[in-house]
Amino acid sequence: MSATAEENLHRMPGAPEEHPASGQPGRLRELTVVVPDDGGTPGIRTVPAVLLSVDEALPVLTRAHAAGPGDASGTGSSAAFWGALALHALRLAALGRLLPGLSPAGHDAWRFGPLGAEDNSVLEEFAAAMPPYAHAVPLSAAGPPRMPSPGPLVRAFLDAVADGLPRTPAAPLAAGGPAFAGEQPRKIPELREWAADVAAGIDAGVRLSLRVEISGIPSAEAAPGEAAEQGAAPGTGQEAPGRFRGVLQLHSAADSTLVADAAEVWAGTSHTAVRFGPGVRTETLLTLRRAAAAWEALAPLLSAAVPDAIELADEEIAELLSGSVTRALAAAGVRVHWPREFARSLTARAVVGPGDSAAEDAAAGSDDRAEGSGLPSVLSPDALLSFDWRFAIGGQEVSREELDQLAEAGRPLVRLRDQWVLIDPEEVRRAGSRQDHKVRTLDALGAVLTGATEQDGERVEVQATGWLEALRERLADPERRDEPPLPPPAQLRATLRDYQLRGLDWLHRMTSLGLGACLADDMGLGKTITLIALHLRRQHTPATAGPALVVCPASLMGNWQREIERFAPDTPVRRYHGAARGLEDLRDGEFVLTTYGTMRLDAERLTGGADGSWGMVVADEAQHVKNPFAATAKALRTLPARARVALTGTPVENNLSELWSVLDWTTPGLLGRLGTFRRRYADAAEGGDPAAAEQLARLVGPFLLRRLKTDPGIAPELPAKTETDRAVALTPEQAGLYEAVVRESLAELSGTDGFARRGLVVKLLTSLKQICNHPVQYLKEESGRLPGRSGKLELLDELLDTMLAENTGVLVFTQYVQMAHLLERHLADRGVPTQCLHGGTPVARREEMVRRFQEGSAPVFLLSLKAAGTGLNLTRASHVIHYDRWWNPAVEAQATDRAYRIGQTQPVQVHRLVAEGTIEDRIAEMLRRKQALADAVLGSGEGALTELSDAELAELVELRKVER
Repeated sequence: MSATAEENLHRMPGAPEEHPASGQPGRLRELTVVVPDDGGTPGIRTVPAVLLSVDEALPVLTRAHAAGPGDASGTGSSAAFWGALALHALRLAALGRLLPGLSPAGHDAWRFGPLGAEDNSVLEEFAAAMPPYAHAVPLSAAGPPRMPSPGPLVRAFLDAVADGLPRTPAAPLAAGGPAFAGEQPRKIPELREWAADVAAGIDAGVRLSLRVEISGIPSAEAAPGEAAEQGAAPGTGQEAPGRFRGVLQLHSAADSTLVADAAEVWAGTSHTAVRFGPGVRTETLLTLRRAAAAWEALAPLLSAAVPDAIELADEEIAELLSGSVTRALAAAGVRVHWPREFARSLTARAVVGPGDSAAEDAAAGSDDRAEGSGLPSVLSPDALLSFDWRFAIGGQEVSREELDQLAEAGRPLVRLRDQWVLIDPEEVRRAGSRQDHKVRTLDALGAVLTGATEQDGERVEVQATGWLEALRERLADPERRDEPPLPPPAQLRATLRDYQLRGLDWLHRMTSLGLGACLADDMGLGKTITLIALHLRRQHTPATAGPALVVCPASLMGNWQREIERFAPDTPVRRYHGAARGLEDLRDGEFVLTTYGTMRLDAERLTGGADGSWGMVVADEAQHVKNPFAATAKALRTLPARARVALTGTPVENNLSELWSVLDWTTPGLLGRLGTFRRRYADAAEGGDPAAAEQLARLVGPFLLRRLKTDPGIAPELPAKTETDRAVALTPEQAGLYEAVVRESLAELSGTDGFARRGLVVKLLTSLKQICNHPVQYLKEESGRLPGRSGKLELLDELLDTMLAENTGVLVFTQYVQMAHLLERHLADRGVPTQCLHGGTPVARREEMVRRFQEGSAPVFLLSLKAAGTGLNLTRASHVIHYDRWWNPAVEAQATDRAYRIGQTQPVQVHRLVAEGTIEDRIAEMLRRKQALADAVLGSGEGALTELSDAELAELVELRKVER
């Protein structure tokens, strides 16, 4: 940047008089300024300059700051300084520090505020660091050049930035008018009083507080007789004769050490009063007027000659103690300070655990305890535990009797044991009305795991006792080991890895207690063999033995049977599927395999063993029951079982309600009702509240064990995985179709809303994705020519030529069965051996196709993403190609893990084909740059995009030219 342009930018803070963001940007003009020559000597010269508006200058200045002084671009120290100040202004805006007001001439203007002592200190540092040439202003013939003071320039620049940020094209629509929203300032002097009220207590230079004083209190150390002489009967709950007074205090916003009583400031004689400045009385009365509107008890101060202090009745003190009045005063700019020597905090907590009676202890299901651990042998979920209230005042626990005596006193100031207590009488009465009661075991367990529960709309701290506390400690760390793990069952013909042994121990402990569990290990880490080992171990104890029912997708039945026959050859296994399905002669310890569809149809027949229940029910790929209202999920809940285990590599695909659905099946009642779960945990956690996310993790963590391939020590033998987005250009035919569909669809969308609009948006997105795949798919040309018409198909041919030359296996995923068939036809014409698996492929045929691929008979496996994205073991593949995008990272990762799993010995390369300049390109960019945003917005696929406005949708689907 030249010195001329640089100094012109520096003029902006002082240039506009009434409205810093206004002006005529881009207008050429001449300025006479003081600038250095090539040798660094300052001189006066007239230079051409360009006047920029603040919003146009901001990106220039921020880049100048990033480059730094002395950069090759020519950036000077002045530009770097204003760039740093611009970034600071944007930080203040991001914190919401914007206040409306009026300029001296009555125009609407935004400014930064409130600014505290720390903020003002930062601005003073900026002013002190301002380089000399950053002060530059146009020269005139009226007199010698004078360097302006840096402080006003800094503040003027900040206010110029603040005034421009809220003024956007859509702002007048949102505000309901142009005031404080239009691009040009408006003269509205009639709002000056309103603006002064806004500033009072918020942007003023003075803050107020009300210091509560108490007089006439007998000494807490007085003997009983002395206390009586002073007017207070000894003992708990006796009334005190205290009188209350509120003293008004002033605090300087610029200097946190400057504090004085209002009486001292009004007298105006001391040095402290002078330091507040000449406008302190006006600012105090404006703030006091706002505070009196919030709390009428302050009104007498407004009519007093000196607003120094007011007498407060017991009822008014009680109002201050209630909290609502205190919050209202704080919002008006007045804080309340209480005497430190009086305890005034009443806290309540709950103690939950087994009581003294045998009935309460039966919540453990048995009087036995796990040896040396204090844990119950099995839980009875519907049994009752004690929920007892504990109260404390100022950290000192009080009994029920003492609380009743405090409530009887009915005053805010009472004596408790050897000290005076200042407390809201209504709060004491509410606490005394809380009754001890009983809670179900699972409700108690959920409360102690999170450390809190909700009672009457209030969050209450919870503490566990007895065996419930021992259980809480054990469950809080699912993989904690107090002793060496049990060896795997002798009947298991396999060597388990260390993390699999830990998972086995965890599953056995949870199911033995009568609690459900979700094993959510990453795809390919051996969840199936861990479940087989769990089933074998449960057969050692009569209370847990019995047949196991495995519900899984149809494509996984063969894999389950092979794994059972391989690793537990002595265990009988049958398929409950097809026309000849039955449960005759069901044996103890037998595995029964069925599909979700069959289970939904035959839920009444699947009642388990002789006692009418299964020893264990396993839901594999449990994301299939993520919708609790679907018929499949409802049917699964009706199956009786002594233990329930969910297996899934993606416990959450779209939202936390899916997690609730899975865990509410494994351990019914643990998370409460779905609506309560969403209100208490999910909505806040999905909204980015870290505290809510942490509390939810404490609740669900003990019931969900998740390990990733990338975790240290989990799968060190797995080879590397490389993921690449491969950009491909549209052919002229694809580009023409794409632009025509966008143009016609946006015209059709205009004026529609509701379901009709959402349907049109889904149709548009589907059409664009099909065009990006191949024109034949979009045009539905059954025998159309395939070569030369799709950029993706040409790139696929190039990739396959290279991959097949390496004699390796390739998986090609597409979300469209039609596209899979087109690829199958195209590759057959090229002489490439392929096979195609989709939702209509019979189970037996699927198993044969997996076997042929693993043996190398068909090197290219075409797969429908929805039908083959889970469960299959295809480790011969070292390349995974996503021909089109599902727009859900979790679903794509599941599909990739068909190859990248335990047993894979080759590096895995993942190729995602993306059409340049299209909606695919924009979605891919969001997934790369803002993964968290993509998970939240795109996790539900195209459904979230149907809610975009017409303008946002047009920007998303627009075909953009790609620079080459």
